[in-house]
Amino acid sequence: MGARVAVAGASGYAGGELLRLLAGHPDLELGPVTADSNAGRLVGEVHPHLSGVPALADRAFDTDEALAGSGCDLVFLALPAGRSPRLAGDLGQGVRIVDLGPDYRLADAAAWARHYQGPHAGRWTTGLPELPGARKQVQAATRVAVPGCYATAAMVALAPLLAAGLIEPQDIVIVAVSGTSGAGRVPKPELLGSEVMGAVSAYQAGGTHRHTPEIEQALAEAAGGAAPGAGPVGVTVSFTPVLAPMPRGILATCTARLAPGPGEAATALLRDALAEAYAGEPFICLLPGERWPTTAAVAGSNGVHLQAAADTRTGRATVVAAIDNLGKGAAGQAVQNANLMLGLPETAGLTAYGVAP
Repeated sequence: MGARVAVAGASGYAGGELLRLLAGHPDLELGPVTADSNAGRLVGEVHPHLSGVPALADRAFDTDEALAGSGCDLVFLALPAGRSPRLAGDLGQGVRIVDLGPDYRLADAAAWARHYQGPHAGRWTTGLPELPGARKQVQAATRVAVPGCYATAAMVALAPLLAAGLIEPQDIVIVAVSGTSGAGRVPKPELLGSEVMGAVSAYQAGGTHRHTPEIEQALAEAAGGAAPGAGPVGVTVSFTPVLAPMPRGILATCTARLAPGPGEAATALLRDALAEAYAGEPFICLLPGERWPTTAAVAGSNGVHLQAAADTRTGRATVVAAIDNLGKGAAGQAVQNANLMLGLPETAGLTAYGVAP
């Protein structure tokens, strides 16, 4: 085995997806699997889809205390907001950490305070390898924060266009539809089947969703309006999340004002910028022609499907991105980062191919 890893918070949806991916990883040995609220229960009981993996199904979840002295090279933290700093401190600097939670995503303490409770823990390296310069930063890092699922889709869709100066950084509008697993596994009345089936509903609109400052931070850096560690200068994002009656997937429709000049060539320029930015990227696919992304095509994968067009009548660009919120939006991206941090092939244990039908 290439390295030994552990998963904290493994009983949630993202944690379960991590276990599924790690069970098929050719270079990683799975150490402790912790879930304090489900400690003592069998993995196969909590995650029935893993019942056919005897090495996992018959294991009992440990408490987080099992992580100390476990000899792991890297630990995945799939924990709610506010939980990662204590564990990260206990693990010490000798252990690499990939955090799927929000604790280390934001540089701006004021932005953290607006959207979260508790003290601001600081910012780690952003774990989206496809951003300019990010891959080398991830490879050199011992601490990496995986972007949120909505943020990942928006960042991939818009960062190259801002970097190329093709769209304006103000008045960016994002409407993104997510499956119910994005809300986590804690029971909530609004997520009951009878409430969700047959319904599509907006929530946390009006700039209140916690991924908003994360999106602004990344796009400002892509546009050159803020250096890493600074606040989101010059980028404004109106973000509306929408809940759809499906278990997984995100479809983000992102629009922005076109920069002056391109005219009728604007669509070609948008597509050229995306194609150049993601040339050779194993997980990002710019769809041909007028094919538009669908969540079904990336389900179960670490892939991203993109399409772009310019509406010259209104002077706006539209970019649509589809991801699996538990794949590229969480566990898949976490494994991608871990591979880079551990010197393994970036694609090990991952696929860009979705499951159909």
